[in-house]
Amino acid sequence: MATSLDLFIQEMRGLLTPDNVYIMNGSQEEAEELVGIAQESKVDGRIVLKKLNSDEYPNSYYHHSNPNDVARTEQLTFVCTTSKEQAGPNNNWMEPKEAKEKMIEFFKGAMKGRTMYVIPFVMGTPRSEYAKNCVQVTDSVYVALSMRIMSRVGKQAIERIDNSSNFFRGIHSIGDVNPNKRFVMHFPEENLVMSFGSGYGGNALLGKKCYSLRIASYLGYQEGWLAEHMVIMGVQSPEGGIMYFLGAFPSACGKTNLTLLEPVFKDYKIWTLGDDIAWINIGKDGQLYAINPESGFFGVAPGTGLSTNPVMMKTLKNNKFYPTLFTNTAIDNSNNTPWWEGVSNDIPSNLNDWQGREYDKNSGKPAAHPNSRFTVSIYNCPTLSSEYDNPKGVPISGIIFGGRRKDTIPLVYEAKDWSSGVFSASTIGSETTAAASGQLGNVRRDPMAMLPFCGYNMGDYFQHWLNIGKRVKTPPKIFVVNWFRKDENGKFMWPGFKDNSRVIKWMLNRIEGKVGVRECEIGLFPQENSIDLIDLDIKKETMEKLLKIDREDWKKEISMIEEFYAKFGNKIPVDLINHLSDLKKKFGG
Repeated sequence: MATSLDLFIQEMRGLLTPDNVYIMNGSQEEAEELVGIAQESKVDGRIVLKKLNSDEYPNSYYHHSNPNDVARTEQLTFVCTTSKEQAGPNNNWMEPKEAKEKMIEFFKGAMKGRTMYVIPFVMGTPRSEYAKNCVQVTDSVYVALSMRIMSRVGKQAIERIDNSSNFFRGIHSIGDVNPNKRFVMHFPEENLVMSFGSGYGGNALLGKKCYSLRIASYLGYQEGWLAEHMVIMGVQSPEGGIMYFLGAFPSACGKTNLTLLEPVFKDYKIWTLGDDIAWINIGKDGQLYAINPESGFFGVAPGTGLSTNPVMMKTLKNNKFYPTLFTNTAIDNSNNTPWWEGVSNDIPSNLNDWQGREYDKNSGKPAAHPNSRFTVSIYNCPTLSSEYDNPKGVPISGIIFGGRRKDTIPLVYEAKDWSSGVFSASTIGSETTAAASGQLGNVRRDPMAMLPFCGYNMGDYFQHWLNIGKRVKTPPKIFVVNWFRKDENGKFMWPGFKDNSRVIKWMLNRIEGKVGVRECEIGLFPQENSIDLIDLDIKKETMEKLLKIDREDWKKEISMIEEFYAKFGNKIPVDLINHLSDLKKKFGG
């Protein structure tokens, strides 16, 4: 008797008409076979994978994407719910029937002459009750290999799915890589994603942002849990105890660097559990627990180096079982290694840029694409927590929210309670970069770092957060940070990177009740000298500026928050409106 998985494969075979069907089993032999196929296959006239110097980067390969296919296509990404209000103003919306008809026309016969790879996978450790069963079909061997790294692919997934119809379905084809047909359609009510016209990670690895955040956030809303764009890390103190933190940061705020941090204090350790996604559930004891549904890192290469993230550099060179993929970096032809801005101070003399052209150092252009990536197994990470595969997840003691702001937001503060912490998180903003928007320094609101990834109306999402807090026995402390505050000369006042561990240590001390706070208009601030600054050359007046509340800046901030909230109309929870009203009164509004 045909299983639900068999029927899905048959349906896809009829729609996509591939020449061959390859059902993945997750074995080591399969990995070697797929790598071999990728080294002999061409897309857009380019070999899919090229082997790199195995002495420098063991079991590593290079991939060029099409030059018009280098990032997520947010403008053509849709959430297709029954009503537009369900999707909210935070999403592009299309009526489900219309969206399906459009995508089915694209998919008809799209894999003719190609192989359809069937990827059964589990998001989360298969032993966990919080894990989810998924299947993706694709015609990209690069995507198939990437999904092996980023999720648990193969027999365990097939066994879990069995004859159940309760599994995520992902349909993907690179098509003809036409940017005008590069649609990513999410159907949260049907546990389905259709993606066409892109081979780029965020558009094509459907277990990543598409499922683990957009679809999963909707499932969490229905089922009483949270799917979040967050790091998970353990902080071990000299006494040996470990406390676990979540951290949400918009793009370009150092999320990966934080979870792979090497503390400045030799008697403290950071243990890595995830750098991008957390699924958060309320355990049987009434506490919050988090799992990382992924099993790899899909990281931005530029800016990653021994000085900024030595643990990641060790991870990239610690490859044992899973191939590591580098996408759209430059190539140093002298030793056949990937190169990107930040990996070394000197630019190699014999360098090809990310499009394979001879690189001109005097061009003023980057050699690696600014969004070039590495895809590497989390099991390569030397600081991987022993609790990573714990089916229960890890208990959460603190949640950190951050953004990139040159002023207004202090270095760190603690929310007074869960409700005020949700308010602060709902107002998080980051200054845009020229590459992102064409205008430098505009503040873009990105609540909980989830604005591009929340699969339903964000007003309902805020209320969901508030409701979760009411159900938790002892809610974690919530902190807000800003590593990027600048002085009057435009220079960063806080050194960042390793020194961020000083702020983490203060948070740990707050959770343990070892240090007091002073109450300010927006929350609870560190008392003088409570942040450990030993061996750090920073002036007292600089620390005062880092923790300063400028009333005029905050009046402007309140006005921007009001403008942002107005987009959601009456969907903004009353609790958050009350917090905003109280804040306004404190600053004379």
